[in-house]
Amino acid sequence: MRKEINQDDLELIVQKVIQQALVSGADQVEACISHNIGFDVNARMGEVESIEYTNGRGLNLTVYKDLKKGSVSTTDLSESSLTETIKRACSFAKYTNKDNCSGLANKDDMIQSEVKDLELDHNWEISVEEATQLAIECEAAALSLDPKIINSEGGSVSSNTSIRVYGNSHNFLDSQMRTSHGIGCVVLAGEKNEKQRDYWSSSSRDPDDLEDHVAVGKKAGERALDRLGSKKIDTTEAPVLFSPELSGGFIGHAVSALSGTAQYRQASFLLDAIGNKIFPDFLSMKERPHIPKGWASKVYDGDGVGTFDRDVVHQGKIGGYFLSSYSARRLNMATTGNAGGHHNLIIPGNISDQEAIISTMKRGLLVQELIGQGVNNVTGDYSRGAAGFWIEDGRIVHPVHEVTISGNLIDLYQKISMIGNDYDDRGRIYCGALLVDEMRIAGN
Repeated sequence: MRKEINQDDLELIVQKVIQQALVSGADQVEACISHNIGFDVNARMGEVESIEYTNGRGLNLTVYKDLKKGSVSTTDLSESSLTETIKRACSFAKYTNKDNCSGLANKDDMIQSEVKDLELDHNWEISVEEATQLAIECEAAALSLDPKIINSEGGSVSSNTSIRVYGNSHNFLDSQMRTSHGIGCVVLAGEKNEKQRDYWSSSSRDPDDLEDHVAVGKKAGERALDRLGSKKIDTTEAPVLFSPELSGGFIGHAVSALSGTAQYRQASFLLDAIGNKIFPDFLSMKERPHIPKGWASKVYDGDGVGTFDRDVVHQGKIGGYFLSSYSARRLNMATTGNAGGHHNLIIPGNISDQEAIISTMKRGLLVQELIGQGVNNVTGDYSRGAAGFWIEDGRIVHPVHEVTISGNLIDLYQKISMIGNDYDDRGRIYCGALLVDEMRIAGN
């Protein structure tokens, strides 16, 4: 399938669009073409339920004229369409408001060295028929685990290849190919009048790093079975342990609040936070953009600015924001190479793993699923539906459902006492199991 992506042709289109936009009167121009191609197979109850094939591409063009900005996107890359796209972008720039912070990243900030190979492109030589068989076998491994596995939402296998070609009128042009592959399974366990659903998945840029598809199915089944016998608990205040699959999201609320956009819009619970001690002394957050095969690995950001290693949090104190060139100008600061978002964030632990943390807990809740989006990024108020397991005297005693955990993130972050080194590498934030010493847990 990847043969359908012609890297040289896409780069040529970007070059021509930039040149034509400059001829049309733009002061500065940037253009990006993305082309995504892949498939997703889902099998349910031993039969193919769906096969989805993706082959989409599009151009995003932004022009700047007299500090005014015009942006247009199109999926039609024919010559006539591109000519019309350039015309519209230049026209729009006449009517937008003047913004002294607009424009390309400073030329001196653009990446100057040769682009490194971060090993983000790993083709999977697998046919749709072979992927279908893997999906069926993945689901079968879960269904055959125990008679209590009574239904399935299916086993799935996916493979995707994408290219992003970015260029601007600073004579910058580069293209990056990336792959993503995945295997997953979702099943239901039932006993008496109770039904519980759970899942497991494995994803990687390199198919050789995927978990075995049978193991994925078995783990999905085991997780569903473990949730049978779930109980509500009385409303209480107690320690809450986020599993490694969820801890990155909990830390991610701080990442969002530290974005340049949230800062200059005055819409952050961590406003003007540089130098403030938000986390406990042991907690650090290290941005490492050049991890091989990383989900958020980039040599340069969406502006073409080179990325670099830095410590965003050190000994609990905020050391910086996540800034694009535009947000940096709005804040009278320097870009941090974060146009398009943060890169790989590593939070080193102070204990081995989730099991070690559980062994220290007198009582508390292990959270393995969060429900709803009850987080206010302006105030820091946090309230999420949750399900997981109740812990007493260092061991899990029974599953828990239909509870709500809540607090204010500024307070909750200070109460983080342990983080494991058992991080989940399927996301952009590498954080292990995370213990908050006290949260309100609303139940019966």
